[in-house]
Amino acid sequence: MEKIREKLEKVVGRLYGEKIKPTMMVAPEETGADYATNVAMQLAKVARKNPLLIAEEIREALINEGKCSEFELSVAAPGFLNFRLKDDFFARGAKELVEVLASEKSYDKDNENSAPIIDFLKSEWHGKMVVAEFSDPNPFKVLHVGHLYTSVVGDAISRLFEVAGARVRRVNFGGDVGLHVGKTLYALWKKWMEKTAKSASDFESFLQNLTIEQIAKCYVVGTAAYENDEEAKAEIKRINRLVYRISEMGRADGEALTGDDASLAQIYWRGRELSYVYFEDFYRQIGVHFDKFYPESSVVSKGLEEVRAHVGQVYEKSEEAIVYRGEKKNLHTRVFINREGVPTYETKDVGLIFTKWQDWHFDKSVVITGNEQKDYMNVVLASVAEYAPELVERTSHLTHGLVKLKGGVKMSSRKGNFLKAVDVMEMVRTAFAERDSEVVQAEDVDVDEKIVLAALKYAFLRYKMGGEIIFDPQESVSMSGNSGVYLLYSAVRAKKILRKLQQGKQVQLDRDEDGDTEAERQAERALNKKLIQYVEVLQAAVREMTPHLICTYLYELAQEFSRFYERVPVAGSAREAERVKILRAFLAVMEHGLEKVLGIEIPEEM
Repeated sequence: MEKIREKLEKVVGRLYGEKIKPTMMVAPEETGADYATNVAMQLAKVARKNPLLIAEEIREALINEGKCSEFELSVAAPGFLNFRLKDDFFARGAKELVEVLASEKSYDKDNENSAPIIDFLKSEWHGKMVVAEFSDPNPFKVLHVGHLYTSVVGDAISRLFEVAGARVRRVNFGGDVGLHVGKTLYALWKKWMEKTAKSASDFESFLQNLTIEQIAKCYVVGTAAYENDEEAKAEIKRINRLVYRISEMGRADGEALTGDDASLAQIYWRGRELSYVYFEDFYRQIGVHFDKFYPESSVVSKGLEEVRAHVGQVYEKSEEAIVYRGEKKNLHTRVFINREGVPTYETKDVGLIFTKWQDWHFDKSVVITGNEQKDYMNVVLASVAEYAPELVERTSHLTHGLVKLKGGVKMSSRKGNFLKAVDVMEMVRTAFAERDSEVVQAEDVDVDEKIVLAALKYAFLRYKMGGEIIFDPQESVSMSGNSGVYLLYSAVRAKKILRKLQQGKQVQLDRDEDGDTEAERQAERALNKKLIQYVEVLQAAVREMTPHLICTYLYELAQEFSRFYERVPVAGSAREAERVKILRAFLAVMEHGLEKVLGIEIPEEM
């Protein structure tokens, strides 16, 4: 499509003196064309002519200048120019794409030289620094389904930038200080005080036996105490202030504290340690890595420095607190430092923006959160834009909706009725086991974790970011329909055919061997045509930071391959060599889209 667009640009420039990028689209099936453009309608006002006449003029110019050797041209009302490409155009395009994708496998992303896929994409991100911040779980809490979703989507968006040649750094921001920690420590302290024996060795045993699940339960208990007991609320606020002091002192210097505060410090450091071990283990399970974890305590001082430095110009004092008046930007007022002198989440996010800049000097900062953080982040970014506009201009805040089970309700970690990330993974395992119950029971076959992960990731990634995500475990493991398992099965089927052909074996296809030659060629053409659309889909996915476009494309490609498989014999046919090339092209695109972009590994067998 890009080659046609380039030819059009030249002709339009010569005929009408206009530098315009023609809009190209896939033509509706009933037109008999492959692509269409409405460039005539784009030019109608400037040229002051009927778009149908403009389309005819462009068609004649393309024909007269000999630029139609690869396609047939027709004009349709109210001014569309339709292109039907020759079969060998798609075959050559698929062959070129395979060569590019094969070359990319040996590409070193830290090499300054441009890689073939980047040249193919005409990427603006080659060599640029992109910082992707996502997942952002808080220590002292259990990871829920939202963290799982944003981890999967954030990794896919990071991969899109990497494919486009960017140097990507994945970072993770979490609240190791704040009221949630105060609530949790209050409940943990009460749990310790309820014990009858309280020697030093007993306390050490208490610390060592703590689990992340116990800590998460204590957060729920502490939250209830904060909301219903004024005495507990006052103590939690005191502990909250103490936590900031503990984090500033560091683990080694915490010994300067005495009495109960010293014990609370030990509980704090043990809880934080368990949290980060738990996080890293979980990310390892789902195949996501981070280059840096930013605890809130590590950015607080920078945030306080920036906010205090701009009091009077950007922020202002209000009832002993420091606030930002967002109304001047059609937003709302938010507190950045409360009346007790404690920094709020807003100040910590200010500190994070500047810390990420100091660490990476990013060309692009992508921050992924839930939709509920949209207004909050708008205020934070609006305040920073008043004194560091270049950082905000380089920042994109992407948001997503809630993840719900089919027919589910909204859940809350504060109330303790949330869906844990590990529960979601177990649901997929169970769905596989139920689907294949006879096989699993008869042969004692374990569910392949790679396929579980593929089903789960694709079930999330196929949704466009922004709206709610309805997760259906049974649908995610379906062997037909828009599922990750269906895509894997298509890729594995292609691998199997190619492997047998390499071994010189006759390939048995589940199809009627009496195929019509024209029907076979049309199936070849359709698959090749779909294959060469990959680059443009990839360009759009990178530009818009939308992995779901890749999912939609791969599903449509797999459907096209299924039709090809049913209608076209490969081994022993007169066109075996050409059809083997199509199979290789299909597998190359599936491997790139699934493994490189979506982070979904294709198994050898299914």
